[in-house]
This record gives sequence, structure tokens and C-alpha cells, in this order.
Amino acid sequence: MKFNLSDFGKHKCFAPLSLTRPIACLRMGIHTNLERYKLLLPDALIGFETETYLSEKYAPLECDFSINSCVIPNPEFIAAILHLEDNQSLYQNELLLAKKGNGQNKIVYLGKKLIIIDERWDLFMMNNEVLELDFHYLTSQRKSMELSDSNLLIGPSENLFIEEGATIEGCTLNTSTGVIYIGKHAEIMEGSMIRGGLALCESATIKMGSKIYGATTIGPFCKVGGEINNVIFQSFSNKGHDGFLGNSIIGEWCNLGADTNTSNLKNNYSNIRTYSYKEAKEVNTGHQFIGLSMGDFSKCAINTMFNTATVVGVSCNIFTGGFPSKHIPSFSWVHHSETTFNKLEKVFESANNMMSRRGRSLQDEDKNILKELSIHRP
Repeated sequence: MKFNLSDFGKHKCFAPLSLTRPIACLRMGIHTNLERYKLLLPDALIGFETETYLSEKYAPLECDFSINSCVIPNPEFIAAILHLEDNQSLYQNELLLAKKGNGQNKIVYLGKKLIIIDERWDLFMMNNEVLELDFHYLTSQRKSMELSDSNLLIGPSENLFIEEGATIEGCTLNTSTGVIYIGKHAEIMEGSMIRGGLALCESATIKMGSKIYGATTIGPFCKVGGEINNVIFQSFSNKGHDGFLGNSIIGEWCNLGADTNTSNLKNNYSNIRTYSYKEAKEVNTGHQFIGLSMGDFSKCAINTMFNTATVVGVSCNIFTGGFPSKHIPSFSWVHHSETTFNKLEKVFESANNMMSRRGRSLQDEDKNILKELSIHRP
């Protein structure tokens, strides 16, 4: 079986995270959708239908079978797409879920209720549901590593799963509020307090004395500390020190300086407005709690303070007193009231300096994506 995971016109709804990847490669719960399909359909060949400038790294397959990347797959959905015949399309109400061929023959999805993301803030708002789904598929019929006696577990032990090589000592874990998944070679340092749900992915670290509220996802190789509430880190990003981060999404290769704090609630408790890349202006989200959205390769200095629902693009560097603008375009250097745009060669140099510490470097396909973004500076 081969198919393409398609953005279906929703790509900009998930920017700035989607500026550097298709929707199918956004992490929530434990996995990305690409990883879920590889888990549920291990023999499938999977491509992408996304923005042209991303297609060198995320190439489409030559096939006429497309699946909506905004749908979190469950077994009933997998069964439904497997049974699609040529020129059939699968719908839930007016939403196209998948199509084979020209899709002119419409059929209705009748399986278990689907989790479908529509805007970037859905990533953290629906994170608990997706985390529980991923936890069940990944851990059923498997045995967890034992929790050391130096820890305090509150809640059912079946809601805790520890992969081989993980380290947890001297911590408090509460699974009565949600599942807790600890990935391979991940570490929770002593004195940390965790309320599920939590996904601490492979080789990620929670620093000493951290306070983590669910539902939070800490992607592979991330290092986090301080107070975190309902946040998703993609991978290879750091918030290693004290400071509050809530209801936020952080891209790859980001760094938040010590004592960075983010507002996630307006003082008058009204619904939040935030920048939309699709509308190219602020929109009313209809929600009360939204924090920081930060694109790949962006970073901020110590003591940075972010307003409610601030949006930071790709490869930004923020070192300023007070609150920076609520929308910071990609490649911005923000120093007090002055904003300049960073040169592309400096962007590559800075990214490689950070990546080299993890034994990685920018590939040509990554550079080409950044080159394209630097022209438009979204």
C-alpha cells in the first residue's frame, strides 16, 4: 500500500510550526502522524502532498491515494481507508478525510469518533486525547520497566509506562490525572513533580525540581525545566531553566533563556486574539488560554517576557527588555525597540552551531527550505 499524507489546503493554519514541515510531521501526543501510520501500517509507503518548497525534503509518491494529515488515525479509520475502492472518497460531514483516484464516489465514515486538528492551538488543546490514544497503541501487550522505590507514584500504575534505558529517581508522578509515558533513554531528574498526561520522548530530559502539568509532550532530545503547563515541544529544543511556559507549541532547535516567562491568559479574561499566517492578520481564537508559538531555530535571551499568544517565526533571535511584539516575522533579530533581519549565512552558521552539539548539521534540503522562507519572511 502507498499513499500521500496531504495538507489539503490547511498548511498555513499550523504555521509557524508548519513553515518547515508538512502537517503530518507535527508532533502531539507521543507521535507525529507519519509515525502513527508507520506504527499502524508498517508495510506502507508514505509520501507527502504539501507546499512546493518543502517537497525536496518531503517528497510525494506517484500515486492517486491521499489521506488528510489533520486526521489522527484510529483503527476504524485505518480500516475505512484500506477498504476504499478506486475513485472513492471518504467524508465526515463536509470534511474530506481521504480519496482514491478522482474521488467522485462519496462514502461516509461511520467508525469511532475521530480527533481532527484544525488550527495550531488544537495541537496542545487536544493533546490529552491524542496522548491517551498513542499510549494505548504503543504500550498495550508490552511490559513497562519498574519504577524505582525512590519515587512516589500517585494513581494507577497501569497509566505509567517506562521504556528501557529511562532514568527516574526521587520524583513524584501523578497518573490519576492522565497517562505518563517515559521514552527510551529519557531522564527525569530528582525533585521533579509530574501530573499526567505526559509524553517524555526518547532521550529527552526533565531537569531537577521541574513542575510539569498535563497534557504536555516533550519531544525527542529536548531538555526542559521550570514550570510547564500543557506545552508541546517538537524535538531538540531546550527550556532548561526556571520560568513559566503554558499552553504553547515550540518547534525544533529552539532555546528559551533562563527565566523566560510566557503569558497564557489576558488580565481581563477575554478571548484571545493571535496572528494567523493564513489570514495574515490577528484573529479571534475564541479561547482564553494560549501562550507562545515558536518556529524552528528561534531563541530568546534570559528574562524574556512574552505577551499572551505571541507568535515567533523561524530563525528569530530575541534579546530585549520588556515585551516584544506579539508577531515576530521569521529571521528577525529583536533588540529593544529595534528589529533587523538576519542574513541567511548567519542563520546557517547559528543553526549549525546548535546542531553540532548533538552531532548533527543542516542538510542542503534544510538550507533550501530556509532560503525560500528568507525570501518571503513570513
